[in-house]
Formats: sequence, structure tokens, C-alpha cells
Amino acid sequence: MAQNSDFHDDSALLDIHDKPSPLAWAGLSLQHMFSMFGSTVIVPLLVGLSPSIALFSSGIGTLLHIMITQRKIPAYMGSSFAFITPMMALMKTTGYPGIAQGVIGVGLVYLLVAGIIWAIGSAWVDKILPPIVVGPIVMVIGLSLAGSAATDAMMKNNHYDLTYFLIALATLGLAIFFNMAFKGLIGLIPILLGIVGGYLISVACGIVDLHAIAVAPWFKLPPFEVPGLSYPFKIDWGAIITITPIAFVTMTEHMGHIMVLDELTHRNFFKDPGLNRTLAGDGVASLVAGLIGGPAVTSYGENIGVMAITKVHSVYVLMGAAVFAMLFAFVNKLNVLIMQMPLPVIGGISFLLFGTIATSGIQVMIDHQVDLGKKRNLMIASTTLVIGVGNAYLQLGSFQFTGLALATIIAIILNLVMPQEAASEK
Repeated sequence: MAQNSDFHDDSALLDIHDKPSPLAWAGLSLQHMFSMFGSTVIVPLLVGLSPSIALFSSGIGTLLHIMITQRKIPAYMGSSFAFITPMMALMKTTGYPGIAQGVIGVGLVYLLVAGIIWAIGSAWVDKILPPIVVGPIVMVIGLSLAGSAATDAMMKNNHYDLTYFLIALATLGLAIFFNMAFKGLIGLIPILLGIVGGYLISVACGIVDLHAIAVAPWFKLPPFEVPGLSYPFKIDWGAIITITPIAFVTMTEHMGHIMVLDELTHRNFFKDPGLNRTLAGDGVASLVAGLIGGPAVTSYGENIGVMAITKVHSVYVLMGAAVFAMLFAFVNKLNVLIMQMPLPVIGGISFLLFGTIATSGIQVMIDHQVDLGKKRNLMIASTTLVIGVGNAYLQLGSFQFTGLALATIIAIILNLVMPQEAASEK
């Protein structure tokens, strides 16, 4: 993989530092914003936070992450699902002030770990993350989300709905059609066009609340929650301890996303700009989110899927998406319009986005000629896939290692302790 800052990936339609034309730029950025919108706002909706603040947090967090990583990593930061359960519990007891301290604590933990890695270096990354570990983990990142995509596509109020599923399939079909049949600008934004087409079909089927859109005011100031201004600041160690340790779980997810981006862009971001900078970018993004009223944020697989499909890896496109997200946080009518995004549309487009991530993991093993005929490789890949996709988790009190985190840890341990050859292969 390339490490030279002058490297240009000619296989990409737009590489990391390429700038699109203004019209294409707007379309590509909106495509990324629409792709992450559903997941980013569903977290605050479940917890009881402001969706517009979460949207603003995702935008400013993305810009900060890109700045800290020296504009070298095309990553979008959105609301993290890993913190939903503790945030819901704290909302019933401490309200947002307690959640804020936990989210700020998450940011500080990331910065602490980033500082340690800066001091000791990251040469160990190549040893613990060879292709036989990276490939299955990347597959798990995509496949572990398959269940939520299918649920969104099929289920209405926990019951199977044929109309929902047909809308999901139509959305998927439109995205594939625009991707395969067109060149130029239309060929660059198949995800956006698929989402818009699915939305219009949903309107025709009567599952979009047009009245809510019509009566919504055009502009509305997001309800920012600033410690010391919006509420008295008082340290709540219980709230901090409830949320902060989960940062170590999301760090493994963060590293998984960096692995995917490495393969996608033919670079090694663990070395340039370095894992210390990528973690610091995540940490600062969550820190700022906690200071303005948002949930903890993390890099988003949905946006990685968009890049994989379009072969557009430009950081300027991601920066544009971040700016649109911040603006939409104030444009209330547009915010409400997107919040009415039907679940089958999200599910249908997720079939493509999450599947693309999973196939990137297969490509990792193909490119590095990983031999699954070797028992060692077969044991690592098989165990990682089933634990991760099955979402087996390790529960230690209130602390939980989810399927992806647990699969990552087990894959790393197996790679470090297993011999290169089984006794029967010698």
C-alpha cells in the first residue's frame, strides 16, 4: 500500500485530494449526507436528544476529523449506536448533563490513547492486523449490519409488510440501474438517485407524512446544550463511568473502518497520517459533540459503502456533506422532510451499501492471496465471521463487548498465539 503523500490512485474516479466540479460536488456531497442521515438521527430519536443537534455534531465532527488527519482520510462522523443503551438509562436519571459528561469522557479517552500511541509508535499494528485478520473483520463490519437493513426493508411496526419490501427492492433496483446504465454525473450519484426515487415511490404509496412537512417552519435554531450556560456543570462520576469505558469497544470498530479505507484507497492510514491522528480526530469530534448537546460520534460504514460503489474518495466531497449537514440542522423544513425518510428506503439502499463493505473484506483476502486451505487461516476466518455476524457478545457487569469488538479481539489473539502450521501440515 502507498504511503507517499504524492501517491495518486488512478483507479478511483476522484482520489482523496481531487476536487469535483461545483455541480458534481453538490450532488456527491448530498449523496453522502442522505446516506448517513437515517442512522445519525435515529440515535437521538431513540435516546431523546435533538436530531438537529446530532446532525450539526456530525458535520462539525467530520470537519474536525478531516482537519486533524491532515485531509488524508475520507471519513464521515455520525452518531454512534454503541452508546444508545447507557444514554437511554442516563436520560431517565441525570438527563442530558450526565450524558454530556460521558460523551466528553469518551473523547478524552480517545485523546489519551492517541497520545500513548504517538509516544510508543504504531509499528505493532502490522503485526496484529495481517490480511487474515483484516479481511474477515471487514466482512463482519458489513454483514453484521445485514439484519438491521433487512428489518428496515420488511418490517412495519414489528410486522412483515409487503409494500415496505417492494419499496425497498425498488430503491435497491434504482440504485443499481443508475450505477450500471449511466456515465457522467448521474453515474456518480446512484445512491442519491436511488434514495430520491424510493422516497417518491413511498409518497405515492402513502407512507410519508406530508402534513408534518407542510406545517414545519422553514428555519429553527437547534437547541444547543452547553455546560455552564444551558445547565449548571457538576461532575457526575456515575454518568462518566457508565458511558466512558465503551470507548474501548468503539476503538476496535474505528480500526476496522480504517482497514476498509486502507484497502479502498490503496493506502496505509495506520502509518500516514497515523493511528494517533485518526483516534484524535474521533476523540475531538465526540468531545465537541458533548459540549454542544449531541451524542458520541464515530466513523460511518454507510459513507464507506458509498465510496466503494462510486469510486469517489475525495475528502472535499465529505467536507461538503459535513457543511450540508450543519446547514440542514438549521433548515427545519428540509430537516423534517429527511426525517420522514421511510424505513424501507433506508433498508433497500443499505442492502447495497453494507454488502459492498462485506465484499471489500473478500477482496482483501484475494489481493493478499490468503490461503484458506491452511488450517490456521481457516480457523481464524471461520471463528471471526460467525462470532461477528452472529453478534456473540461478552457481558461483564454493565460492560459489553459487542459482536464486532469481540470478533476483532479474538481474531487478533488467534493470529498471535496460533502456530503458522498445524501438526498435520508439517
